[in-house]
Amino acid sequence: MQPTTHYAKSGDVHVAYQVFGEGRDLVMAPGFVSHIENYWDEPRFARWLGKLGSFCRVILFDKRGTGLSDRVAHLPVMDERMDDVRAVMDAVGIESAAQFGISEGGSLAALFAASHPERTQSLVLYGAFARFLHWIATDEEFEALISYIDEHWGSGASLPNFAPSKADDAALQQWWGKFERLGASPSAAMALMRMNREIDISGILHSIQVPTLVLHLTDDTLISVEGGRELAAGIPHARLVEFPGTDHIPFLDAGDWILAEMREFLTGSRSSTVIDRVLSTVVFTDIVGSTARVDSRGDLGWSDLLKTHDKTVRQELSNFRGKEVKTLGDGFLATFDGPARAIHCASAIRASLQRLDVPVRIGVHTGEVELIDDDVRGIAVHIASRVAHLGRADDVLVSRTVKDLVAGSGIKFENFGTHTLKGIPEKWQIFRAIS
Repeated sequence: MQPTTHYAKSGDVHVAYQVFGEGRDLVMAPGFVSHIENYWDEPRFARWLGKLGSFCRVILFDKRGTGLSDRVAHLPVMDERMDDVRAVMDAVGIESAAQFGISEGGSLAALFAASHPERTQSLVLYGAFARFLHWIATDEEFEALISYIDEHWGSGASLPNFAPSKADDAALQQWWGKFERLGASPSAAMALMRMNREIDISGILHSIQVPTLVLHLTDDTLISVEGGRELAAGIPHARLVEFPGTDHIPFLDAGDWILAEMREFLTGSRSSTVIDRVLSTVVFTDIVGSTARVDSRGDLGWSDLLKTHDKTVRQELSNFRGKEVKTLGDGFLATFDGPARAIHCASAIRASLQRLDVPVRIGVHTGEVELIDDDVRGIAVHIASRVAHLGRADDVLVSRTVKDLVAGSGIKFENFGTHTLKGIPEKWQIFRAIS
């Protein structure tokens, strides 16, 4: 459930904030734009925040000039932004808290920790930097971003810069476009970026005396890992943890690892994550032509369609004893304890959605997966995803492994050819399940 939004008064400015969760107080400074209510509309983000709230009382806020906070006549300087953090803490009744800075918000959190150690218990920085050059290094790159904001802000077309592995996720791009629009107007976003370009807190890092954890993806395509390394090297006794991955957005693929490190750092105990490996049949579903449907139906129409789609898929998963792992914007990831049951379920999903004029493509593969809490990982998951994306409307495609395992079941197939699957060794023979 989405928390209630409140307002704190910072001078004459109203700063929007939310409070949720239980545990140690954690104030989260967002990236350069934000909208705290829009966070909860993205299921993966909402789930990630819920997990964060399982071990912290989290205080979210929109910086002045962004999101639900007051627009201001002039660009806010860092002193005013720190005033906003104090105002929110005062409104919540917090004397001291852990400060958590994400991306550009890391500079604010770090400066606050140095300037107000009496109100800072500890500091966590994710995907952050001390100097702007670790975000955008050249004038050409900066002008390209300004041009994007001026001409295409609100389209979500910047998503590949923040999460390259999700470049084809139409639902995430739709949410990201709305996030841009709600976070700031184009003019405000350009002004904020020009201000951000001046960020350089490298000279005060040595003044941070609170326990500090620096988290960064080694191959982060937005903020260079050198930004995180500079922070860790400059802050006395800071601990640096690097994760593999490219997607800067924290609630995506590295989300659980970020939370595990934060939990251990903030509470002294790592969550009891259990990793087990089992043989499982993995099913990926994906709506075909989702981008065009978003454009034709609009946000409200698309939202209604997704709700109907999700309800239909969940009913069929229940009918065939499938386990929903997670939704993927316009599709599902599910697992089954048998490949025949998975194919029958995939066929039933296809038939039910055909009646709703919602074409899907579905991929099925059987292999060993890692069970990590409520998620599954491993090469079998990637293979099922790649197989699904080979398909066209109403295709149920399976790997040779699946076809061999259901021999004698009566399920009929036709050869779909031999394909190279992105990031997967060797060529794979793929088959289409016939209705």
